[in-house]
Amino acid sequence: MRSTTLCLPVQGNPAQKILLGMKKTGFGHGKYNGFGGKIEDGETTLAAALRELAEECGILAKEADLRPAGELTFIFPANPEYDHDVHIYTLTDWQGEPKETDEMKPAWFEIADIPYNDMWASDNYWLPAVLKGKKIKGRVIFAENNEDVDDITIRTE
Repeated sequence: MRSTTLCLPVQGNPAQKILLGMKKTGFGHGKYNGFGGKIEDGETTLAAALRELAEECGILAKEADLRPAGELTFIFPANPEYDHDVHIYTLTDWQGEPKETDEMKPAWFEIADIPYNDMWASDNYWLPAVLKGKKIKGRVIFAENNEDVDDITIRTE
């Protein structure tokens, strides 16, 4: 199983707006998501989160700016090569303006207008808790179609 990161830039505390990116290529193509990806050999989760954030939307931050928001494990029984665990962070302080890249097209959303229908089916189970400042831990098992949720367990801490 591969380890990944997910960074969620937000405005306000509690969050009033969230920056999401429409995935233009690869895994998750056509879905809005936070910014993140694989942790490279020898890289910490914090360093990976910041690198992916810069690569995918052009904004820069410091490790001290990342707030750990939880960990999830995603299981895809039909395609085990998709299985991954993700270290989730929120971010309220950064430098630069989000910009479109080859991989993602960023957009700001009011919390009440998050496009859950255009996101991974599991996001509406855990993202609201993270946006309220809670820390989560859980596991998501996707159905055979790799889209629908077959089973989910989310705990808040």
